[in-house]
Amino acid sequence: MVFRLRFIVIGALLALPVHAKEKVSRVNTDELHTIAAEVSAVHIEQDVRTLVGFGTRHTASETASDTRGIGAARRWIKSEFDKISAACGGCLEVYYQSETVSGETRIPDPVEVVSVIAVQRGVTDPGRYVIMSGDIDSRVTDVMNATSDAPGANDNASGVAGVLETARVLSQYRFQGSIVYAALAGEEQGLFGGKIMAAQAQKDGWRIKAVLNNDMIGNIEGINGVIDNTTARIFAEGTRHTETPEEATTRRYTGGEVDSPSRNLARYIDKMADTYIPNLDTMVIYRLDRFGRGGHHKPFNDLGFPGVRIMETNENYNRQHQDIRTENGIAYGDTIEGVNFPYAAKLTALNAVSLASMAWAPNPPSGVSIKGAVQPSTTLSWTALNKKQNPNLAGYKIYWRYTDAPQWQYSRFVGDVTEFTLENIVIDNYFFGVASVSKDGFESPVVFPGAAGSFGE
Repeated sequence: MVFRLRFIVIGALLALPVHAKEKVSRVNTDELHTIAAEVSAVHIEQDVRTLVGFGTRHTASETASDTRGIGAARRWIKSEFDKISAACGGCLEVYYQSETVSGETRIPDPVEVVSVIAVQRGVTDPGRYVIMSGDIDSRVTDVMNATSDAPGANDNASGVAGVLETARVLSQYRFQGSIVYAALAGEEQGLFGGKIMAAQAQKDGWRIKAVLNNDMIGNIEGINGVIDNTTARIFAEGTRHTETPEEATTRRYTGGEVDSPSRNLARYIDKMADTYIPNLDTMVIYRLDRFGRGGHHKPFNDLGFPGVRIMETNENYNRQHQDIRTENGIAYGDTIEGVNFPYAAKLTALNAVSLASMAWAPNPPSGVSIKGAVQPSTTLSWTALNKKQNPNLAGYKIYWRYTDAPQWQYSRFVGDVTEFTLENIVIDNYFFGVASVSKDGFESPVVFPGAAGSFGE
């Protein structure tokens, strides 16, 4: 059999299972339909039931037991990542990431916060990362109660199960950039797992292009009485948290309030849902998170990395952060009965195709700038991508939309150039951006010009 190798070295290829070799040799955008179909609701249910079976996964709960508490849960998660890695010829680097936390409102005494990380290294650009995360820990009404049963079926065994299933599916492929699967701890006590991971990533110089935080992806019965398995929400902050006063002044005159990298990441995922996930419409919400609340993407946003929260549309507060009980005929508690596994699989598939598409695509363009004031045309320019890291680069595509339009409306592929003028397109009437495109048709997220929209180098 003859393989057409695209962006993989022969030595690494020979170490992979046959099925992985075949998939990487024929990859194109149609493969994303296959990836979506490979996500299994059965696997997700099995994993959610196992996580619920640990009784509680409170950050300060039991760590020595093999059957109960956060310690048993994280060891099981690591063992699952290890199995996935063994099935793909050792393609995942699996490790614990930990730090002892104390003196905090919700962690007054020393507690080791331990997350489980699995990294699937990219072949040509391993320093570029896209991340999918879910939260290990669970809680009841009293956030300090570390002993009572806290099943955390939807919040957030569903997200961790989605991370594991995405790793099972995507580990059978090879990508240009790296994909990280993260089961983060300490979320309910103060987003500590995310803080630890984001700080370490920044210290290690990770070029993070996307963080997809999955927190509650299994409930379809809202407290508002709505039952809906066809929509999901993507929360994305606007102005980058790390914006300087000088950058804010520039943005005031050039725009960018709704074109942060997180917002354009959300638009990218929304487009993936429309293209590859049947019967799923995503709602991009222009807010960091639910009103006055937070999630594990926030620590990454705090450091300037693009990150969003993916979750169900209609929450059921009777099933969140509740002691298990029945009062006035109402059942409270985050139990297995509140998880719809086909829906969780649908949102997991959305993550999988989004991660795969970004990891197969070239790096997002950097150095994007724009000019055209008091002119009849608009000119965009950008820095040429490193061809060694992006050997499959075909060129670049310019996007534009009316300033009040939520999604990109118009586009033009302009080839492998670093500047292009859109004739008779007036700069004042539109917002603009640039995406990189592979020879196989995979595109990066759109990058808005200037610091406001930059995804970094």
